Amino acid sequence: MHHFILIMLLAAFPALSTDMYLPALPTLCDTWGISPAQANLSLVSFFVTFSLFLLIHGPLSDRHGRRPVLLGGISLYIGGSLLCAVSPGITILVLARAVQAMGAAAASSVALALVKDLYEGDKRKKLLAYIGVIVPLCPMVAPTLGALLLEFVSWRGIFISQSILALPALIGSLRLKEPLEEMGTGGVGEAMRRYGRLARNGAFMGYSIAFSMAGFAFFCFIGGSAEIYIGSFGMSEQTYGLYFAFNALALMLGSFLCSRLCVTFDSKQLLIMSFTGMILSAAAIYLSVGDTAASFAMPMFGYTFFLGLSRPLSNHVILEQVNTDTGTAASVITFFFFIVGAIAMEIITIPWDSKPMFISVAGVAGALIPFLFLFRIMRRGRAV
Repeated sequence: MHHFILIMLLAAFPALSTDMYLPALPTLCDTWGISPAQANLSLVSFFVTFSLFLLIHGPLSDRHGRRPVLLGGISLYIGGSLLCAVSPGITILVLARAVQAMGAAAASSVALALVKDLYEGDKRKKLLAYIGVIVPLCPMVAPTLGALLLEFVSWRGIFISQSILALPALIGSLRLKEPLEEMGTGGVGEAMRRYGRLARNGAFMGYSIAFSMAGFAFFCFIGGSAEIYIGSFGMSEQTYGLYFAFNALALMLGSFLCSRLCVTFDSKQLLIMSFTGMILSAAAIYLSVGDTAASFAMPMFGYTFFLGLSRPLSNHVILEQVNTDTGTAASVITFFFFIVGAIAMEIITIPWDSKPMFISVAGVAGALIPFLFLFRIMRRGRAV
C-alpha cells in the first residue's frame, strides 16, 4: 500500500506545480506591470524544462535506480519552490520555475516507471485509473487553496506551500526499497542508445505522439482559464477556483469510470468511445459558448471527462509496447504529453478573438488525431 501512496504523491507533482498558482497570474500582472503573455512565461518555462528533463531522469533511473533519482529530484524541487517564493520579478520567477521543473520531472517520470516495475496486467490498468481518480483532487483543491493564500498571505506563500507539500514524497522516497533489481550500464552513449531503440519502436512512438495530442485543448484551458474566467467573465479568484475545481472533477470522474470499465471492456472500445466523446464535447463548446461562464464550463466538463476516461488506458497501451528501458519509455510518454502542453499554453496567450472558440477547434483536432490513428490500427487487425 505504501507504494500506491508514494506513486500518487509523485504523480501529483505537475498539477501541484501549476494549478495552485493559476489564480495568482492576474495578481502578478498587476504587481509587476506585465502582460498576461509575460506572466504565462512562468507556466511555459515550467512545462518546457519539465518536458526536457523527463528525457534525462528516465535514463538516469534506469542506470542508477529509481530511489536516488527521486531523492535528488524532490530536493531540487523544494529548493526551486523556495527560490520562486523570493523572486523579485518575472525574469527570476521564470528561471526559478525552471529549477522547480527540473525536480518535478524526476517525480513524474519515476512515478510511471514504478507503475511498470511493481504492477502488471489488469492491476496496472486499475492502478493507472486510480491515479487518474486521485490525482485530479490536486487541481480541484489547488486553485482554491491558492486563492485563499492570495487573500490571507500573498502569492509568495503559494510557493512556500508547494515546498512543504513536497516533503511527504521526500520522506516516502527515503523509505522506498529500490525496485530495480538489475541496473542499466553505460553513460550518455548508452542513454542515447535507449532512446534510439525506442525511436525505432514504431508502435510505441506512434501511440505516444498520437495519444499526447488529445491533451492539447486541456492544456489550452489550463493556460487560458484565468484570463477567461477572471478577465472575460469578471469572476473573483475564489469563484474561479471553484470553476477550475469543477473541471478537475470531470477528470476524476472520467478516470473513476475507467477503473470500473477497464476490466470488463476492451481497451480499444473504451478509447474509441473516449475520443468520440471528446470530439463531440469540443464541438459543443463552439455551438454553446456565449455570455455566461456556464455555457463554456459545461461542454468543457464533458471534454475533460472523456480525457480522464482515456488517459489510463492510453498509458497502459503505450507501456505494453516495451519490455525493457521502462524508465526511459516512461519519460518519453510524459515528455510528449507535457511538451504538447507547453506549446498549447503558449499558443493560448495569442490574443484570439475568442479563447473558448479556439479551445473548441483545438479540442476537435486534438482528439481526431488519436481517433484516426487508433481506427487505422484496428482496421489493420493489430492488437491494442
